Amino acid sequence: MTVVRIMGIINVTPDSFSDGGRYCTLNSIVAQAEALVAAGADLLDVGGESTRPFAVPISEEEELRRVVPAILAIRKKYSLPISIDTSKAEVARQALVAGADMINDISALRHDPAMIDLVRASTVPVVIMHMQKTPGDMQIEPCYQDVVGEILDFFRERLTWLRGQGVDCRRIILDPGIGFGKTLAHNLILLKNLSVFSDLGQPLLLGHSRKRFLGDITGRQVGERDLATAVVSALAVMQGVSIVRVHDVSLSRQAIQIAEAIGSA
Repeated sequence: MTVVRIMGIINVTPDSFSDGGRYCTLNSIVAQAEALVAAGADLLDVGGESTRPFAVPISEEEELRRVVPAILAIRKKYSLPISIDTSKAEVARQALVAGADMINDISALRHDPAMIDLVRASTVPVVIMHMQKTPGDMQIEPCYQDVVGEILDFFRERLTWLRGQGVDCRRIILDPGIGFGKTLAHNLILLKNLSVFSDLGQPLLLGHSRKRFLGDITGRQVGERDLATAVVSALAVMQGVSIVRVHDVSLSRQAIQIAEAIGSA
């Protein structure tokens, strides 16, 4: 089976859908990093701009104010990899200087034309995600004729473009973008067919934690979806996903351990 890594989420935002406002001081950020590491996180993902449905964009200056001190504070205490969750090239650049080791761009390098120059000049892994439209309008009647086939085509186009830009695609990680311009049915079809994306030859990241589709299925509120998240983590591992991005590391760690034991039996 694929060696799976767990990415713990640290949202340094006042308005994220799950934990907005909980980690807006350096003490709370470092405490959350400590809790995630203790629970078994392999890497941390720091984001300073909410990308929930209908989110309002923030300025580059505000995003920098949120994420750079957070990364500096985490890096001072921990050596594990840190990912910067941003679509802005200057935010990514300063985050890398502060100690980040990975770029996680939900726009797949389409939002900021300068991002490709930074990616080309660096050597860090880069996550590119599929999203239909933007966070502000992505959940307004998302539509696909073939959701799996269209996302496969999207990733093929992005990988071809990246190679043409001189980027070594061994650094590229793919994220199908669960909940980003998808209905419940779209999300379930993607989760059922995750193994199809392995044909592209790239590592796959899954960001499903606490998302609305889990609540649609279980009736649970946002803060009560960690068990459902862990179930999906285990199922994703069975389909070859390399990284799961979650809020509750402990539950997903246990679920993945079971999935790995079954897979290796």
